[in-house]
Amino acid sequence: MSEKREFQTEVTKLLDIVINSLYSEKYIFLRELISNASDACDKLKYWALTNPDAAKTSGEFKIKIIPDEKENTLVVSDNGIGMNKDDLINHIGTIAKSGTADFVRNAKDNGSMVDLIGQFGVGFYSAFMVAKKVEITTRKAGEEQAWKWVSDGLGGYEISEAKKESNGTDIKLFLKDDAKDFTDTIYLRHVIRTYSDHVEYPIVLDLGKAGEETVNTASALWTRNKADITPEQYKEFYRHVSKNFDDPWLTLHFKAEGSIEYNALLYIPSTAPYDLFQPDRQQSLKLYVNKVFISDKVEGLMPAYLRFVKGVIDSSDLPLNISREMLQQSALLAKIRQGTVSRILKELTKRMKDYDDYLKFWNAFGIAFKEGIYEDFSNRDEVAALSLFASTNSEEKLTSLDEYISRAKPEQKAIYYITGDDVPTLRNNPQLEAFKEKGVEVLLLTDPIDEFWTQTLTTYKTFAIKHISQADVDLSIKRDSKKADEGDLKKLTDLMADMFKNEVGKVIVTEKLTKSPAALNVENGQMSIHLERLMRNHQQQTAFASTRILEINPYHPLIIKLAEMLGDENKKTEVSEVSRLVLDQAKIAEGEAVSDPSFFAEKVSEYILKGM
Repeated sequence: MSEKREFQTEVTKLLDIVINSLYSEKYIFLRELISNASDACDKLKYWALTNPDAAKTSGEFKIKIIPDEKENTLVVSDNGIGMNKDDLINHIGTIAKSGTADFVRNAKDNGSMVDLIGQFGVGFYSAFMVAKKVEITTRKAGEEQAWKWVSDGLGGYEISEAKKESNGTDIKLFLKDDAKDFTDTIYLRHVIRTYSDHVEYPIVLDLGKAGEETVNTASALWTRNKADITPEQYKEFYRHVSKNFDDPWLTLHFKAEGSIEYNALLYIPSTAPYDLFQPDRQQSLKLYVNKVFISDKVEGLMPAYLRFVKGVIDSSDLPLNISREMLQQSALLAKIRQGTVSRILKELTKRMKDYDDYLKFWNAFGIAFKEGIYEDFSNRDEVAALSLFASTNSEEKLTSLDEYISRAKPEQKAIYYITGDDVPTLRNNPQLEAFKEKGVEVLLLTDPIDEFWTQTLTTYKTFAIKHISQADVDLSIKRDSKKADEGDLKKLTDLMADMFKNEVGKVIVTEKLTKSPAALNVENGQMSIHLERLMRNHQQQTAFASTRILEINPYHPLIIKLAEMLGDENKKTEVSEVSRLVLDQAKIAEGEAVSDPSFFAEKVSEYILKGM
């Protein structure tokens, strides 16, 4: 008795995109199905360590490709862990991964569907590029009942009980008329050797009366000598372990020897995955022990700020029967992590010498990588040295901390920074005016993590790291321009302090402004305005809100005029209105909202009209 079910809505949309948008890359379906079959063998191989009876009917693990030119069908078969009814519904009828809606949304406007298929882990559905119908017969290891899943990719699917002698999965593709190439054994051999040679299980091609042929090398790529591996093999293994279809930005293959031995084949992608900042994102490293797959969800194998690193780590020093909980507490695992992180950071240091090349990495992963300054105490300085920042030195190139230091003034003892929402707004922040006048460079920090690492990394190579509000360099500027009368200034600051007592803690005169009439600041040591805004936006209102300081420029014509007008009783209303505009202008420059937008818009228009 078959059971008819509908696809999840996102699956239906996805299938429409896949079927109609990917014809230029037909062969990808085969390497996707082979990759999935390899994963199924990995899982059963590991499960059999503690459940020996589970794989007793499997024999040698292998992946079999059976073309039938006469029937125009292709079967991809494995003797891995298999699936039961629930697995078929959850893994095939539904896209269980979070972010599916993002996939569908991005796919509509993205020219490279292939990249998206890999990033969103939906490679099975690429079978419908070449198949008018797909039939899955599968039996889960340790269970007696087999199941059949059938779909044409247009509507829903059918599930029914089936018979299968042993565990594993057979995927039968009823090929479309324009996909007959995939019954040609010569073409299949070429595709397998080109794109799946790295798979460690034998990929056996059924040649009919001529027998069977193992097409691939069938050895774990990470255990082979680097000299024996071609760049194309490295790329295809990257696509296998990452489920991506871009080329890796960095390939790092090494064998560590000493107190603990392990092989590592690691990759940094060219593009960031869609879920880089999703809280439930899993790390992407596969852990093997003596070429036996253990887990791809080992917490602590790689620090969170390097969560974009893909690849394999294989150690002979870890016990095969170690549990996931024991792994997370293992001293050996901590040594592996320390060693791999060190090698990655050293390799990044080499690549950093080519700015344009390194910028590709930074644009993709820089925000996540900077988390290491805050989180990784033992490698904090190394991560900081590899980080890039916008600064007042250049509008085009980012700078490193070492480059900043090389340009510092002889008397300068600190690296100065300011935080805000975006670089263009920060470049025009009034607080920078004296620094620009004095030629003191300031880092322009706009990522949320910048608010936190600057609190933990307080010095770098003898230089203190300070917000510009804490600057201890001489920022006084020689001026020839007129300054407001001291007595009038005192009256003006008193008036403003009383007017704005619910918005600012105090109003002071500053020598640090050159072009702006006023600027907002906070008390030294308090939370920056930007951080407070971030917390507000994330509904994390703090009880320790910063005390705002309104700093006014006594040399600015507007401030001078306001101070002079205080003596005229007829100008009292105008002084009050313009003072309010001065505060609103300072708020806008800081990225803050004005307190009364209607008043601001009305009065700006009114005073512009007067000026005209």
